[in-house]
Amino acid sequence: MLFPGIKNFRNLHAYRVPSSFMNIRMAVGLLLAELVIAVGGYSIIEGFNLTDAFYMTMITISTVGFLEVHPLSATGRLFTSGLILANIGIFAYVLSVFSYYVIQGEIFKNMHLNLIKASIEKLSGHIILCGYGKYGREIASHFLKHKLSFVIIDSDSQRIEQIQKDETKVLYLEDDATHDEALIKAGIHRASALISALPDDSDNVFVVLTARQLNPRLNIISRAKDFRSQKKLLMAGADHVVMPEQIGGFYMATLVSKPGAVEFFAFITSEYRSDIGFEEVTYDDLPAECHGRSLSQLNLREATGANVIGYKAPDGHYEVNPGPKTILGPGSSYIILGNREQLEKLRYYIQHYPEMLA
Repeated sequence: MLFPGIKNFRNLHAYRVPSSFMNIRMAVGLLLAELVIAVGGYSIIEGFNLTDAFYMTMITISTVGFLEVHPLSATGRLFTSGLILANIGIFAYVLSVFSYYVIQGEIFKNMHLNLIKASIEKLSGHIILCGYGKYGREIASHFLKHKLSFVIIDSDSQRIEQIQKDETKVLYLEDDATHDEALIKAGIHRASALISALPDDSDNVFVVLTARQLNPRLNIISRAKDFRSQKKLLMAGADHVVMPEQIGGFYMATLVSKPGAVEFFAFITSEYRSDIGFEEVTYDDLPAECHGRSLSQLNLREATGANVIGYKAPDGHYEVNPGPKTILGPGSSYIILGNREQLEKLRYYIQHYPEMLA
């Protein structure tokens, strides 16, 4: 957590003055206005030059009690008396603002928020996670494990406090993800993907619709509770809709009919018990020298040990265990299974394939 002392400062007072009243810009503005009026008043009323007028102003508003620069006229004394009375109120307000920003921790809070804002503005190709509930926390944990850049948007102050208490430095915005401004602050125009994991389906529909309008190229994934919401989310612009309850029910039912297959799938997809993973290689990922070559010509299995277990066609349908003559074209991709070492070899092999042909 950045600036862990913020919460301790806030707990010093149970009662908090509204932040709209405690405005540091207003405090500075009042001080400057008092300074300008006082210098101008002494210059006009007493005929002081700028230096003498400024000095007289400073010894008056600071109440240090030095002698007057020149004897004051009756009008000058009335002006000085009014200046002293006005300064009492201005000084009290400035002191209150200073106390609020220091004791309530607003200075540290603003520094913290400015640091987050600057960090978000530097991101590109990141992921926006809308909602930090039970699913959002699991998603964020996965992103942290794989060192993916992401920004959390949540309007719940308690969830934001949980993020602040976490020792892991996570970028977040305390805002409503259904608002355009929140998505823009999260850098949606530079993001590569968005996950809407809000508890309410209607909010997810609104987020998806807004995100698609702001960034037509964005990969959008949404959660849904109601089966009827799935179609609406797809129509709103979601690329994928996940129904956790449906997946959980299917998983438990399959454990009865095909327990071995499910347990094996759970093993290979577990990040904690297995080093086996999946990789999707798209047509655009391959160098130009690989385009037009069949699966057997690419020789992926022999070179890396990884297995191509699926082929995704441009129209979205999948083919399991594609044949050796399968050719990857625009809009299509291979789904590849392998352990960590094999997948690393695969990435290296694809990256250096042109050099191997030379």
